[in-house]
Amino acid sequence: MDEESLLLSLELASGSGQGLSPDRRASLLTSLMLVKRDYRFDRVLFWGRILGLVADYYIAQGLSEDQLAPRKTLYSLNCMEWSLLPPATEEMEMQTSVVKGRFVGDPSHEYEHTELQKVNEGEKVFEEEVVVQIKEETRLVSIIDQIDKAVAVIPRGALFKTPFGPIRVNRTFEGLSSSEAKKLSSYFHFREPVELKNKTLLEKADLDPSLDFMDSLEHDIPKGPGAELRLGRERPQCAGE
Repeated sequence: MDEESLLLSLELASGSGQGLSPDRRASLLTSLMLVKRDYRFDRVLFWGRILGLVADYYIAQGLSEDQLAPRKTLYSLNCMEWSLLPPATEEMEMQTSVVKGRFVGDPSHEYEHTELQKVNEGEKVFEEEVVVQIKEETRLVSIIDQIDKAVAVIPRGALFKTPFGPIRVNRTFEGLSSSEAKKLSSYFHFREPVELKNKTLLEKADLDPSLDFMDSLEHDIPKGPGAELRLGRERPQCAGE
């Protein structure tokens, strides 16, 4: 949610039953404007809220003039005071993958995980149990990054690539038509392209380089047990069904 249309977006999202109180909305709008000014962001997006046992994390992201440049992520526990999170790393993802369950709501909270590590003593090698402590702030960074990579989506035409390379907001974009909104090809992953770089020149022939510079959702393969994607067709029946 862009800070410029935040109140309207929150109002539309409140239909899910997870809205914010009027006080929270007012605090959020004011504080995000200050974050934009103080950090000199081109845009500030309200990413969402992660529920915790004792407190909730409110997440915001700041974008530079180049919309696909690495985003800065901040969190707040009260919608007024914001703290900048460090960039996510693969090491963080591996470290926090063992942590399960809900967030506590305390960035300084430490999870404890016992793992086996190999220890060398002379010519002997044996395994020893070691208690590893993982801060909740590190887990927060990793979870936000994983969610962004998996489901951060933007409609085709909302951004455009300039002849000199930087990605800009398309101020003339007014939304997708009803027919285009139903197509997966009308949406892109809001991140640096991965699959696009592997396409051949023939596959790229029909793409508009100013608009089609990110990975389309059209060729995504659902992951997880029982994942099934229906694109307007019923799943073929198997014998015996």
